Formats: sequence, structure tokens, C-alpha cells
Amino acid sequence: MRYSRCVQTPLYEAHVALGARLAPFAGWDMPIQYTGILAEHEQTRRATSVFDICHMGEFELRGPTALADLERLLTMPVASLAPGQCRYGYLLREDGGVLDDLTCYRLGPDHFWLVVNAGTRTQDAAWIWQHLAPTTQFTDLSDDLGKLDIQGPTARATTERALGVQLPDLGYFRFTELTLEGVPCLLSRTGYTGEFGYELYCPVKTVGRFWEQLLAGGEIRPAGLGARDTLRLEMGYALYGHELDLHRTPAGASRGRYLQLTKDFIGKVAVEAELKQPRQVLVGLRLESKRAARNGDGITVAGRTAGVVTSGSVAPSLGVAVALAYVDAAHAATGTRLDVQARGSALPATVVALPFYAGGTARGTA
Repeated sequence: MRYSRCVQTPLYEAHVALGARLAPFAGWDMPIQYTGILAEHEQTRRATSVFDICHMGEFELRGPTALADLERLLTMPVASLAPGQCRYGYLLREDGGVLDDLTCYRLGPDHFWLVVNAGTRTQDAAWIWQHLAPTTQFTDLSDDLGKLDIQGPTARATTERALGVQLPDLGYFRFTELTLEGVPCLLSRTGYTGEFGYELYCPVKTVGRFWEQLLAGGEIRPAGLGARDTLRLEMGYALYGHELDLHRTPAGASRGRYLQLTKDFIGKVAVEAELKQPRQVLVGLRLESKRAARNGDGITVAGRTAGVVTSGSVAPSLGVAVALAYVDAAHAATGTRLDVQARGSALPATVVALPFYAGGTARGTA
């Protein structure tokens, strides 16, 4: 099925040729599924899948003041990043509202990348630009870069066979600049699925070639955003616009993680205040049936409103429905029983520890 109302990635025609179901996402026409969400989810958990993530944004910051600017803009520590290391954190407003969650890459002493969400790229760029010193150079690389996520426990071996290369050993949240078939690329040991894998950044004109080579042998299969969502949900990973947005600080979602409170950053005062007296916190819910909760479904305890669901689905790896939800701090303890009010029915659920799926290989070695 074709869509033309949104921006198309460089791989749009390839998705159409593969029979992908396409739909608008963050202003882009994106593949939701090819053969089916369940099959693509299982392929990623057991073997290797490749995802078109060309819609994401990439910013480059350089100069003698780039580090100081990023320390002020981002919640996580930046100075302690070694070249070749990346780190996840938040970009906040003064009131603590989350402008975006992102990853910061350090390429050199005064050279950084930020990888941001597609739907927030424009606002992120404007906010960052406003808070940079005159000697910090800012470049939006998004239109010049393609991005493929190669994810799954067999990702290293299958990628090496597909591209005819030997990949370097990379630890989790480490990356390297390398040349593949004469093309300068950046390869990162990161992802959004909970499985071992890579994020491959390459010039946009070459992304189609790499996509075709990865799929040619049949060991790596394409997966869409539907499977990407069920995979990240099983891991308890936040999705901007669901678990994170302008109307909440990240305190409830992070519970202190990804926040370097020994430094000053924009929004710190609001975050610290909420950490001291949290009103609601993000929890995992395991439902007693396969009937899924949805974003916006209410949470009740003994008939009284106690929170709201932000993401929900059947977890294919577990065979039960799970959800992420903000609940009042008094009801956030593991083992708490509550009800999800879903389309006229009360669905019993229990607060459980995250991640829902504990078998992910992301931190392993290949």
C-alpha cells in the first residue's frame, strides 16, 4: 500500500516492492510490517532483522565550547564519555518537560553527534541552537545520512556474511568509524530491541545498496515499526510521545537514571523537586489476559483513579498482555494489584519489575 502525504525515506520504493504495509509515523511514510508483526518480532529475538530508521535525526556539534554546551543541554554526563562511546539521556525545557530523549556520541575531544527522534527534530534543533556558545558549530546532518538498525542475536555473523567483512569488536554503547566497500560509515553497538545488534549510519545515497546486500542472502529479513514497538515494549523502553513528553519531567520514567545531578543542566531544578516527592512513576503492568491495554486507558485501585496507561500490547515473547503506565507513587510497588479500564471493561493487572522480557542479548558479545 502506498502513501504520499508524508516524507519518504530513501528506501520507500524498496518497501513497496517488498509488499510492506506503510503508514504515517512522525510525519514519514514508514513500513509497519512486511510478513507480519509476530513473525518479524520472532525473527529479531531469534536471528537477525534490519529496520529502516532513516527518519531519525542526526546533529553534529564541534568546537572548543561544544562539550560545555552539551553538559548544560543534556541530563546525562558528557565529559566522561571517551571518544568512541555514546550515552542515552534527555533534552529538557526549563520547567523539566522533555523535549526529547536522545543519544550523544563522542567522536573526538570537541566533536559530538546527537541522534534525535524524527518527530522532534525541528524543535530540538531550534532549542539547541538557542543555547549554544558562538564558538560551537552546529550542523543538521539528518538529510545526508541514512540509518539501518541490524538487530538480533546473530547480527554480527549474518552482517559479516552479507557484507563480506569482519566487523570490529565493540562493547555495548560503543561505536567506530569505518569504511565499508569504500563508503565512510559509523557503526554503533546500540539499538531499541533489547537484542545484540548494530546501528549503521552511512551516506544517504548508499543506504539502498547496504539494504539490498543485507537482505540478499536471506539470513537477514526486513522488520517494520510494528515489531520494533513490541520489542521495545517487552524491554520497558520509553517511547517519546507516550512515556515521555513536554508535560512531564523524566523523573518518573527514569527514577534517577540518565540524570547527572552533580552538574547543572537545563530543567534540573524541576527534576530534582519531583525526584524528592514523586507524584507518579512509570511502572510495568502484566495483565491477566491477552486483552491489551492501550495508550490513554485509565488505571484504578479500589475504584479510584490511580494513573494512566502509556503503551500496551500483547508481548509476543511472553504470550500475555503487558503495559507501561504512570501510576500514583503509593501504588507503584512491585506486586501491587490494580485494574486497567479498557473500553468499558476492568482488566486486572499486577505491577511487575522491568524488563518484561529478560532474555535479551543486547549486552552480550558475539
